[in-house]
Amino acid sequence: MRRLTDAERLRAFLQALARATDTVCRLYLTGGGTAVLYGWRPTTIDVDVKLVPESDAVLRAIANLKDELQINVELASPADFIPELPGWEDRSVFVMQEGKLAVFHYDLYAQALAKIERSHAQDVADVKVMLSRELVERAKLLDLFGRIEPALYRYPALDPRTFRRAVEDAIRVVP
Repeated sequence: MRRLTDAERLRAFLQALARATDTVCRLYLTGGGTAVLYGWRPTTIDVDVKLVPESDAVLRAIANLKDELQINVELASPADFIPELPGWEDRSVFVMQEGKLAVFHYDLYAQALAKIERSHAQDVADVKVMLSRELVERAKLLDLFGRIEPALYRYPALDPRTFRRAVEDAIRVVP
């Protein structure tokens, strides 16, 4: 079983991946990786990433490094759970550039909406922190939800009314 990943281990993974990257690409951190680097959680079980563009060499490097460094890595992003938010790339927060690899936090609004939709206890706690630290604005979160709401039919497991209610409840909660 792999160990939990803290900020130091995550940075070591990103630096090693950058050394192994042979093509210009962007890596977007989501979920626990973002929480750990922002510092509201000390560790994460796995590091969720999205790679743009996907590269066989980088994917092979990820597979090797996760074993070498004993880190759980998943290819996952909010767009796997909810429709892609317009402008998500522009809202993604720069973390580091090393060699040909640029690392960003995937759009925090998309992360928050995906966490609200999934509604796991850790996800709910993360959204509360994002709101209390004003990493996401309540009105903008609701506005962005409204912009993807017409596309929710593409995600048949989602119930649009329940999802809207969960977003409204999340932004009403006082930190």
